[in-house]
Amino acid sequence: MNYADQTPYSDPGEYAALFDALPSDIPGLTAVIRNLVIHYRGGGIEFTGDRYEEINHRWVSAMLATDQKRNGTALAVPREPVDRLVGCCRDYTLLTVSALRHKGIPARSRIGFASYFADGFNHDHVVAEYWDGDRWVMVDAQLDPAGDFGFDPRDMEPGWFRSAAEVWLGFRAGTLDGDDFGVDPSAPIRGGWFIRNYVFFQLAHLQGDELLLWDGWGAQSGSLDGSDLELSDEIATLLVASDNGDAAATSALAARYAEDPELHPGDRILQLSPAGHPPVPVDLKTRVPVPSAPQ
Repeated sequence: MNYADQTPYSDPGEYAALFDALPSDIPGLTAVIRNLVIHYRGGGIEFTGDRYEEINHRWVSAMLATDQKRNGTALAVPREPVDRLVGCCRDYTLLTVSALRHKGIPARSRIGFASYFADGFNHDHVVAEYWDGDRWVMVDAQLDPAGDFGFDPRDMEPGWFRSAAEVWLGFRAGTLDGDDFGVDPSAPIRGGWFIRNYVFFQLAHLQGDELLLWDGWGAQSGSLDGSDLELSDEIATLLVASDNGDAAATSALAARYAEDPELHPGDRILQLSPAGHPPVPVDLKTRVPVPSAPQ
């Protein structure tokens, strides 16, 4: 795909003009994004009800609609933390990607695991990449560069973030312990099955379906029992090859994604919930939940 083009997820829609005034430089742009979003788990505020449900803003246009309804000012005007959009790493990233694409800069979201939030554990994470004319530059828009992370989050060195495909292949080879990768070291949402699911998230995001991290579809599974491990290995191998510049692998992934209903979400996904709320089927064309069948 052309990463300078908006996807249905990244398209700001009627709010596109809000991006016109934003800076094109990464330090300035990501500072604005951090002014717009507060992490639902790491922001220091416990959100409930409709405010918590903001984590399910799948579309940038919906994010901006909520922001403007609440704040009604230019995006760079400071927001109090409580007035920011409730989201997660995916939302910091998608807003950054959307703003860069708006300015004609190729950008994409990357799914994987970060080693810099806790010693000895790798949290699931989403970061952005943009093409500077020579290479893909990795950016963690969620991080304030004033923090002491051991690297510059505006141009991340290799190794701090590893793609889901890279981690899956390491897990399969026995060089990585699956229990070191997941949502949190205190939670059971971790391990081989979780890494495997993130391989499919990685593929979807790279193909322009920048889904929520708790969306479910196709080949995903809550365990490795009965899972198609050969398919997982094949897709992960192609993803790593594509990251290393293999054009044939990139083309093969695009073709497989378009053809295999196990790999792409189709018209419907099952929206799960980090809070354990009941799953909700969502129609991706109408962008609304699917009504339950009469009992």
